[in-house]
Amino acid sequence: MPNPLASLRERLRPGRGLTRNPFDSGGSMSSRGFSFKRISPGTLITILAVLTLVCVVLFMTIDLKGNLSYALSRRSIRVGAMLVVAMAVGLSTLMFQTVTANRILTPSIMGFDALYILIQTALVFALGSSTLMTATPALKFGVEVGLMVLFSALLYRWLFTGGNSSLHLMLLVGIVIGTLFRGFSSLLQRLMEPSEYIVLQDLFFASFNQVDPVLLGISAVVVGIITVIVWRLRKSFDVLALGRETAINLGVDHQRVVTLVLVLCSVLVAVSTALVGPVTFFGLLVVSLAYQMVRKFSHAALIPIVALLGAITLVGGQLVLERVFGFATALSVIIEFAGGLLFLYLLLKGSLK
Repeated sequence: MPNPLASLRERLRPGRGLTRNPFDSGGSMSSRGFSFKRISPGTLITILAVLTLVCVVLFMTIDLKGNLSYALSRRSIRVGAMLVVAMAVGLSTLMFQTVTANRILTPSIMGFDALYILIQTALVFALGSSTLMTATPALKFGVEVGLMVLFSALLYRWLFTGGNSSLHLMLLVGIVIGTLFRGFSSLLQRLMEPSEYIVLQDLFFASFNQVDPVLLGISAVVVGIITVIVWRLRKSFDVLALGRETAINLGVDHQRVVTLVLVLCSVLVAVSTALVGPVTFFGLLVVSLAYQMVRKFSHAALIPIVALLGAITLVGGQLVLERVFGFATALSVIIEFAGGLLFLYLLLKGSLK
């Protein structure tokens, strides 16, 4: 039988206490002979960067025929969209979980996707599918981003910055609002013409095949600026992960930082959703995987790892889907299925403890 006092001394040994991930539930992606947590963060980031580069090169060059300049330009737009979405969704989920100190919550679960579907449904119902499809992409993109940012900023600001903030209240309000939005969307969909609904259905799933290059450039600039801000706040995130009271005692302006983080999360998810469509569980999938791979709790390591894992998942997944399965289904459907299973697993694992 192991000696509990010896185990306690080992955990309290200098340098040991700060390497424990406070979000870690105890599991790791390991077998008897191998564990990702034995790899240093720098080495892990290098490996993931090489894998990302390999996926991008393969995606750009495999089965390249016809007009090379046209084919490369089309593929580069799709790769750019996947990289932007991977960065935006991954970072927003990582920041959101840090602020809420909860591993099962993501910004999308709190009603973003339902709001996006309601906006699309209302536009088709009021203006018609032909008007929506011929509308200026920049105007449509701006309206969608503006409405989603406004909604999320009001919701998160109210729920998280008060002294009596409650995760249970936040989850309940998010689910109720999402259900309300889905109810309105369902009502409008039942009232519209079948031909209009067929056009509308295509907007309910994330797609990287028809991304506007101008909107991609705008999204890349926005996500790039926010990424720089997030990187500068990486040490504050480490302190926020310790809890509200501890962060305040250590000198962090909790309300100001949390408000800034929520606004950044809102913009990232809004830009990603307006660019390609909703991806509810993608962020949960890559962030949970990143937490299982790191051995040392540090956002300086988590931020690049989450972004690289997201890029590998999207680019590599799209490559396999196209070259192996021949577009048998949409990549977003597979990601949502896997992420949904992971979400249920995390819920059941938490309830059994």
